[in-house]
Amino acid sequence: MSSNTKSAELAVTVSDTDLSEAATGILEQFPDDLDGDLPSVEEVASRLEKMTNQYKVPLDEARRAAVSHYRDVFGLEYDDLEFPGQSAGDVTLASINQHEQWVDVTVKIVELWDPTHDSIDQVGLIGDESGRLKFTKWTKAELPTLEEGSVYKLSNVITSEYQGRYSINLNSRSNIEPVDGDIDVRADIEDVQLSVPMVAIQSGSGLIKRCPDGDCTRVLQNGRCAEHGDVEGEFDLRIKAVFDDGETVQYAIFDREATEAIAGITLNEAIEQAMDALDTSVVEDVLIDALVGRYYRVEGSIVGRYLHVNEAEQHG
Repeated sequence: MSSNTKSAELAVTVSDTDLSEAATGILEQFPDDLDGDLPSVEEVASRLEKMTNQYKVPLDEARRAAVSHYRDVFGLEYDDLEFPGQSAGDVTLASINQHEQWVDVTVKIVELWDPTHDSIDQVGLIGDESGRLKFTKWTKAELPTLEEGSVYKLSNVITSEYQGRYSINLNSRSNIEPVDGDIDVRADIEDVQLSVPMVAIQSGSGLIKRCPDGDCTRVLQNGRCAEHGDVEGEFDLRIKAVFDDGETVQYAIFDREATEAIAGITLNEAIEQAMDALDTSVVEDVLIDALVGRYYRVEGSIVGRYLHVNEAEQHG
C-alpha cells in the first residue's frame, strides 16, 4: 500500500452510526455482574470518535484499545469477557479471516514459546495442512496442557486479529481433545533481508542442552525432555534475539552455525567458558555484551513469529 493511499484511508471520517455500533459491541463483551457501572454507549462512542477521527487510529485498533482500557478499569482478564455469536464450526487455519469468531480447528502444536505474563498459560505456534497461526491459552481457563508435536481438536476457540495477522485464543469456553496421528503442516516460509539493530537477547540463549534421543531436538528444561524424561543431553549453541527498528519488532533464532559466525565463539569455547565459571549462563552474558546494541544485516526465513537466520553480519 502506498503512503498516499494509506493517508487517504486514514482521512476518512468514521460515522456516528459505526461508532455507536462499535461501542455497543464493546459493552456486550463485559459481564453484567461487574464491580461498578459500565460506561454508556455514548461515552464509549465518544472515546472511539476521539481515537478515530481526531488521532486517525483505524476503528478496529481503536475498538481493541477501548476494550483493553475498560478491562483495566474493571480489573478483568481477557477470559472474563463475553463474545456473542455462533461458531463457524470446523475451519482450516488459512480460512480464518474474521476477528472474534468462534471456530473449531484440528491442529498440530508446532512450537511453544515462553509466556510473557502470568495470565497466559501457554502460547506458541499451531499448524495444519493450510498454514500456521499463533495461539494463546489463558491461565484462568484451566485447560489441559498442550504438548509440542502433538495433534488436537480445539473446539470453541475464538479468533483475534491485530495489524492484519490472525491468531486464536483458548478460554474457559474452549475444549481440547487429543487426536491420534500426525498433520503435515504447511511450511509457510517467507524469505527476508533486514538491516536492523539487535535490542535484546532472550533467556534460553547461549549454551543449551538438547535431547539426544533419535530425531528429538527438544531443548531440555532442568535436564528433562518433555517427551523422553530425564536424559543426559547434548550441548548446543543458539541465540534468541530481538531486533527492533522503531517500527517493527522481529524475533530471531540463530542456530549453532549462525551463532558461531556472528559471535566469533565456537561451541567448544562456550563449553570451556561455562566449565571455568561453573555456570552455563555466563555464555549468554558474553553474547549480550558482544552483540546487543549494534546494527546487523540479517538474511533468513520467517516461520511463525521467528526469523530463522541463515546469514548475519554487523555493520554501522
